[in-house]
Amino acid sequence: MITLHNLQKIYRTGHIEVQALSGVNLHIEKGEFVSIMGPSGSGKSTMMNVIGCLDKPTSGEYVLDGISINAASDDDLAAIRNRKIGFIFQSFNLLKRNTALENVELPMIYSRVPSKLRREKAIHALETVGLADRIHHRPNELSGGQQQRVAIARALVNDPAILLADEPTGNLDSRSTEEILTIFQQLNQMGHTVLIVTHEEDVAQHTKRIVWFRDGNIASDRTVENPKIALPSKTQTDQEAAV
Repeated sequence: MITLHNLQKIYRTGHIEVQALSGVNLHIEKGEFVSIMGPSGSGKSTMMNVIGCLDKPTSGEYVLDGISINAASDDDLAAIRNRKIGFIFQSFNLLKRNTALENVELPMIYSRVPSKLRREKAIHALETVGLADRIHHRPNELSGGQQQRVAIARALVNDPAILLADEPTGNLDSRSTEEILTIFQQLNQMGHTVLIVTHEEDVAQHTKRIVWFRDGNIASDRTVENPKIALPSKTQTDQEAAV
């Protein structure tokens, strides 16, 4: 799904060069659940930007789902981001005046999905994250955890190759954090490839693999032998109550 070979990223400001990534090699298979960690300045945010096709490497090779990113034009990168990557951010990035349903439909508008199919897919995505009863609510009518569920549903609607989450629980309380991690675990069980950038070890312990960055390179890459199981999601709780 993701292959990085000798990846380097250098930022230049005048005569000053900063090497944010220095020869990174990484391979992530389809269906993995990986957390990326590291202190400030370690390169993890730069790595996230490169994997998310928000920035290009200075040298080296990046292949995403069989597509070489290096030679892609800006228009190609925009199309790849829309089709191949589902983004989830710490601050949710929802449009305040739009309902949950309208927010989830947005990526499909850019993909020119017909309105009827767009609505059906958006409703299904919201049902997947346990928000079937909140589709007409606006962000200010939803809790932080519910807003993040909307953001996850929005990331899912174009059936991306990977879900890329940048500190997705950073603005949430502990209960909401557990619920969001449950959703990620369920999506991974359904076959989705999930990458989370986090500075929280407890969050990383819910994933299956932890890649630790330091000084622009991978300091360690280890399997989590017994990932933590998060709390039941709202969907699970409702199903159990019905039984």
